[in-house]
Amino acid sequence: MEQEMLDTIMARTVGEGTLAGRLGITITAASASRVVATMPVEGNTQPQGLLHGGASCVLAETVGSLGAFLHAGAGRAVVGIEINATHHRGVRDGEVTAVATLAHGGRTLATYDIVVTDAAGHRVCTSRLTCLVRDQAGDPDQNGGAGSLLHGAAAGR
Repeated sequence: MEQEMLDTIMARTVGEGTLAGRLGITITAASASRVVATMPVEGNTQPQGLLHGGASCVLAETVGSLGAFLHAGAGRAVVGIEINATHHRGVRDGEVTAVATLAHGGRTLATYDIVVTDAAGHRVCTSRLTCLVRDQAGDPDQNGGAGSLLHGAAAGR
């Protein structure tokens, strides 16, 4: 995939109006085998002032889904079908980083192991995401997230 299209896809993943965008997620590297992103803790906390577990899950699903989309390739769409997360420690400030690593990349399923760490490198959350990979419907807008991403990127949107 050419860099310009990859940049467009990454920008749409965290663009205006997306949950990832509202949480302040920034994609820093992306390929089918490994995706890296950061997210600020501030603004993504629960009432006790700790990073919200749901925010960690959104970060994990964002990097895993992007990886699955890149794995699937043109003409394919991906949808998350299962995510789990273990929250190991709390974080009150700074930034967290998620690294998604391809665990299984098949024709119909893609699974990613995702590790979220704090600024000191301590593991905050371990997650696993499995995505269904399918052929796109005739109308790319019927495919949801990732399917529409490729269509939009190819159309210059």
